[in-house]
Amino acid sequence: MDLRSLEIRYDGGKGDIGGPFIGTLHWDAELEGPRPGVLVAPAFRGRAQFEEQRAQELAALGYVGFAIDYYGQGWTTTDMAEAHAAKARLDADRALLAARMVAAFETLKAQVLVDAERTAAIGYCLGGKAVLDLAREGVDIGGVVAFHGILDRAESAPDVTIPTEVLVLHGWDDPLAKPESVVSFGQEMSERGARWQLHAYGHTGHSFTNPAATPGAQPGFGFDVKATARSWRAMVDFMAEIFR
Repeated sequence: MDLRSLEIRYDGGKGDIGGPFIGTLHWDAELEGPRPGVLVAPAFRGRAQFEEQRAQELAALGYVGFAIDYYGQGWTTTDMAEAHAAKARLDADRALLAARMVAAFETLKAQVLVDAERTAAIGYCLGGKAVLDLAREGVDIGGVVAFHGILDRAESAPDVTIPTEVLVLHGWDDPLAKPESVVSFGQEMSERGARWQLHAYGHTGHSFTNPAATPGAQPGFGFDVKATARSWRAMVDFMAEIFR
């Protein structure tokens, strides 16, 4: 295995002045020819080492991993107040978030190493919402996976069928996606024709994949080693199925 990476700059949607957007492509140079491409949308602090590692792990599975930037100019922070403010601004404009996700997706498909007919996206936290919003746009993508994502409907999304496979990996005690929002999400996906599934992990909260999220430090949040391992296996099986 010969894992390599390349920083890529790309534009946002039409008229978006927030760029350039900066992502990192990861692949195994020992493999030959185009292969499936998987977009990785970051948690609300922006693209960081966590997302780069997930993209590297996808490369090790034989895919091209693309850790993306939905804030613009590669912006990221470790300051919680700054991260929440940035998240709030983007969350208030779901059409802009969706447009940036579509731009990142088109960038992934354009890469010479990527088989544009076999693509997927995964996301964490706000990134989970972002990949679900990508699916809500009706794009031709094989599948999307949300890890402890926010599930609320995007009122700005077009009224179209969702043609993709959808997998949600959810902590049942997540205060940002309470049981009523899970039910509403299932109803939305069914109404819009998505082939969807949801795995809920009991006694598990938000940020369950993040080792830095200390259990008990914030009610309903915290790393869970078993849920992390189970959710990753579920994603691996999901990718193997859609790329078969």
